[in-house]
Amino acid sequence: MATIDAGPLQGSERPADRRQTVVAGIKDYILRNRLRPGDPLPTEAELCSAIGASRSSVREAVKTLSTLDIVEVRHGHGTYVGGLSLTALVESLTFRGLLSTDEDRLVLGQVVDVRQTLEQGLAGDIISTLDEDHRAALAELAQEMHDRAEQGEDFLETDRAFHLKLMEPLGNDLILQLTGAFWEVQAIVAPTLQADAQDLIITAQRHQAIVDAIAAEDVAALRTAIAEHYAPVRAAIARVQAS
Repeated sequence: MATIDAGPLQGSERPADRRQTVVAGIKDYILRNRLRPGDPLPTEAELCSAIGASRSSVREAVKTLSTLDIVEVRHGHGTYVGGLSLTALVESLTFRGLLSTDEDRLVLGQVVDVRQTLEQGLAGDIISTLDEDHRAALAELAQEMHDRAEQGEDFLETDRAFHLKLMEPLGNDLILQLTGAFWEVQAIVAPTLQADAQDLIITAQRHQAIVDAIAAEDVAALRTAIAEHYAPVRAAIARVQAS
């Protein structure tokens, strides 16, 4: 297996700096050797030799990379390149948002901005890519949200399925991961806004408007519907900030 050029770590480095140097060395190894998710990393001894680090430093670095899903440790089998999910991003943003009431409004507002920008920017691609099966699935999900809202029931999982289904046909795994990641952050932080039953009904109606715009193949209408879809949560954020 090919190795990278790496000089020995400097003994004067602080432990934290040394750990980050080894972390960077392992990431560089993965990139230089063009490893993919699921590919095995070399043995601990081989990795130490490849990046010029001690076993204890490599073990600490692997622990750090494991929490970021960059590597996956399979006990009894070895260490592999991880799935490279956005779990760490979700956890970081959620924790930041829940630290204080002021911060969670800020984080939630920013998450809404990103979600809206992403969906509006891809409106044309969404309309041109969605086939009849996906359009029918979106219509069913919108109807389910409406039915639940009429009964005063939440529909978080249905909402998540709707937005993932909206992006799925684009065939871009990163866009799909970002959609899921930012949805997760919003879903965790949003309950602190204490939205009322009317907000649920309005939100369900706005999802139906998205479906209608897609059916009409009207890009401008879809962008408008997406903006209006996020209006209730923006209004809830504004109410809390004003109180």
